[in-house]
Amino acid sequence: MAMLGVFEKEDVMASMSGVPDRSLQLHPTPVEKLDLSGKQLAVIGGTDGLGRAIAKLAASRGAKVLVVGRTFRDEGTPNLEFRRADLSSMEEARRIGSELPASLDALVLTTGIMAAKTREVTAEGLERDLAVSYLSRLALLRELAPRVEAEKRTSPLRVFVMGFPGSGQVGDPSDLNAERKYEAMAQHMNTVAGNEALVLDAAQRYPFFEVFGLNPGLVKTNIRANYLGEGSLLHRASEALIGLLAKSSETYAERVVPLLFAAELQGRSGAMFNAKPRAILPTEGLDVSAIIAASEALLGQRAAAAARRTGTVDEPRRSTASTSENRSAPA
Repeated sequence: MAMLGVFEKEDVMASMSGVPDRSLQLHPTPVEKLDLSGKQLAVIGGTDGLGRAIAKLAASRGAKVLVVGRTFRDEGTPNLEFRRADLSSMEEARRIGSELPASLDALVLTTGIMAAKTREVTAEGLERDLAVSYLSRLALLRELAPRVEAEKRTSPLRVFVMGFPGSGQVGDPSDLNAERKYEAMAQHMNTVAGNEALVLDAAQRYPFFEVFGLNPGLVKTNIRANYLGEGSLLHRASEALIGLLAKSSETYAERVVPLLFAAELQGRSGAMFNAKPRAILPTEGLDVSAIIAASEALLGQRAAAAARRTGTVDEPRRSTASTSENRSAPA
């Protein structure tokens, strides 16, 4: 029964392919013809799973790739540089945002886990899935944004946010941190809604970014380990079956790396893409302003607590002057 429940949930995840957006048609360069010489890419979460596959493929096509994560597995690989960070920590996420080159051509945010069956909390008091899979990305972008704006670039920095956009998940802005009620899959859907809101908000907030959502669908990765128990019999059996039914990380990377630099994306900030990758519409009824406000409050509370611990008096950093009015996705 436990196995059945897992795959019922995976079927739901696999069906999150979104509603087609026929206003955007893509004709990216086939990966075998792709020349990324001179391009700079950063992959946050690039040490495992989808992020690692994307980083290695881009590097093999000539891009200079900075990967950020906890454990580097590709020492000696040409064009790959590693920076260590624990992205369950908002302080670490802000540090990475302050260190990333403002001259990057593209930034891919892939860090992610699934919520555990029992609520896990970071040292900063955040539910662990929310921290790793969503809030770290928001914290990083808030830190990076003023530096990119100051760079006075001739073209925007492309930012790709991995999640399940366009899948109909609206989350619960009133309890993003699952402090009142906790259920693992519902909490993971808070991160799904958060990442889609991040794309839609940042696309309006930052004219010097072009921001896009990525929905990879069901892929064989280690993301389910936190929910199933890493190395458990259920985890091993689940991944074996998923490996037979789902695409590999490498197959998805071959599809998505050409998208990162596709000419058709120019001027289409806020667009989202399914696993093909084909353009999809945003989730109806997603309250972007409420989710971002709740997220900013959580980040602000943790930054203030950190400042008190260290004895600093600076106010938590807020968004740059390019902020637009509150908004929601189309209803």
